[in-house]
This record gives sequence, structure tokens and C-alpha cells, in this order.
Amino acid sequence: MDRVALRGLKARGHHGVFPKEREEGQTFIVDLVLGLDTRPAAADDDLAKTVHYGVVAEEVVAVVEGEPVDLIETLAERIAQSCLKHEGVQEVEVCVHKPDAPITVPFDDVTVTITRSRV
Repeated sequence: MDRVALRGLKARGHHGVFPKEREEGQTFIVDLVLGLDTRPAAADDDLAKTVHYGVVAEEVVAVVEGEPVDLIETLAERIAQSCLKHEGVQEVEVCVHKPDAPITVPFDDVTVTITRSRV
């Protein structure tokens, strides 16, 4: 299986379990790895035979900016399901970063990574 990766998609969302997170929002960063067969697209040099990563990026940002959820696990699942709606995408790895998580000790990042497939 071939891979198409999008790294560092940024969007502001209002996800979290604390009222301040819901009210003020924060930046979330998403990394994606889409698994698909790119040979038909490469053979014909045809965008219609692969995944349009620009469209995927816009849809992922819309999910992050959309309906708030408590957990980034839930957010990652919603993003994965959105990606799998694209014909040809057989598998997706989603990593959601929450660099401004409300943690009381110094840290660099919090992430949740999931892998989902059609099978």
C-alpha cells in the first residue's frame, strides 16, 4: 500500500473537558497518513484516480473547527472516518496534537494516534 501524508494541519477547536477549553478554544495540529494504491493515478497522471489531499485537508480542518467533543480520541476518530469516505483510501493513520493541553507541569505536546481501515 502506498502512502500520502499530510503533516501539521492546524485548526482552532473548542475540544476538551474543561469549560475554559470549550469557551476559549485552542490550536490542534493533525498529521495524517493515507494508505491507498497510487499506481492507477501515476500510470495515467490523473488526479481523479488518487486522493485529492487538498480536499482532505479542508475536510479535516472543518472537523477540528466543528462540533466540540470532550476527548481528542473522539476527534481523531471523527477525522479518520472523514478520510475513509474518500474512494481509494483503504487505511488512515491520524495523529492529533494538543500542544496547549491544560497540564500543570512543563511538556512539549500531547498526542493521540489511531489507525483505521476499511477492513
